[in-house]
Amino acid sequence: MTQVEGEVAAVVRRHAAAALSWDTARELAHATATPLLPRSLPLADAVGCVLATPLVSPALVPPVDRAAMDGYAVRGPGPWTVVGTLLAGSALAAPLADGQAYSIVTGAAVPAGTTAVLPYEHAARSDDKVEGQADAGRHIRRAGEECTPGELLLPAGALVTPQALGLAATLGLDRLSVIPKPRVLALITGDELVHRGTSTPGRVRDAIGPMLPTLITRAGAKPHQVLHLKDSRDALVTALAGAEAELILVSGSSASGPADHLRGALASLGADLVIDGVACRPGHPQALARFGDGRVVVGLPGNPLAALTAFLTLGVAVIRGLRGEQLDRLAVAAVVGGVDCHPTSTRLVPVRLGPQGVVPVGHGGSAMLRGAAAADAFAVVDPGPAEAIAARLLPMDPGIRPWGV
Repeated sequence: MTQVEGEVAAVVRRHAAAALSWDTARELAHATATPLLPRSLPLADAVGCVLATPLVSPALVPPVDRAAMDGYAVRGPGPWTVVGTLLAGSALAAPLADGQAYSIVTGAAVPAGTTAVLPYEHAARSDDKVEGQADAGRHIRRAGEECTPGELLLPAGALVTPQALGLAATLGLDRLSVIPKPRVLALITGDELVHRGTSTPGRVRDAIGPMLPTLITRAGAKPHQVLHLKDSRDALVTALAGAEAELILVSGSSASGPADHLRGALASLGADLVIDGVACRPGHPQALARFGDGRVVVGLPGNPLAALTAFLTLGVAVIRGLRGEQLDRLAVAAVVGGVDCHPTSTRLVPVRLGPQGVVPVGHGGSAMLRGAAAADAFAVVDPGPAEAIAARLLPMDPGIRPWGV
């Protein structure tokens, strides 16, 4: 058992009595989410979901030998006599005899007896005669060349990409068994928030609400609704109790101030508080709870950058779990010029990718989004006594997967 796994097991037993390390919190958030039940969806609705069962070929693809080029399907050595024309939708033609040829287009079934397809650009035709160099077997796509019956094409858990949809259609499938995208409800709290115009003394423009729908979508979930609530425990309890979503995000109520009602509301509803603070900067006052029916609540801090780090830390981990996916593995990159470590907390530093590694962009305060808007990723800087010359990368865009390889 690794150190992180040991921490996770201990936290499960004591229900997160203290702030957790960033890695432990992320893994625990993922483990807390139960994958949604599989559903059979039409191909167009399955894109972006995860396969619940393996994709297995039901038949030969292609089912017959087909022309791989526009040209002439020929038999034996030339010259050949052209006896007809085959288009992509033509019925299977009569077999060729030695010295015969069909004019044929790419994708059309080649007739029995075909030894090669002679491309038009390599052919010389005069009336019904054609000649050229036709090497045996050339430019024919053989039956079963792509796959054979019973062959495993994609495993359960694979992401349904547009290319996977095309493959499923090639196989003759109209539906796929997938784990559906989870629904996410966002509750934005704060009496001080305004939703149009600029901030004023005592009033702050909401920056979190506009961010979340696209972040949710890019993470592979469905934005169910964004609701704005006053700083009221009763309003929060009502919203949480009636939430029809697998994941509920609550921003601006996760700290311990007089207007922060999340923990009290969760307790009154009987939710199990699993994560109560994460040792990271920014984003320390984040939280995670689970209701008995499986719904998960993630508390996001009220400062915009802190809320973003909390969503990418806990929210994305929960979404991956609900989708039945593994937690993303983070790539490592050199930090140009190094970056200071925090003695006890993980730092999340906005950085841009460059030819020599990543470069901090600055403006990384918990209330600032300027740095995040100019960055490609957060550098995940582990706690330590000095500075880090390398760090893991947490993409700003949760839809980016190659970095997790």
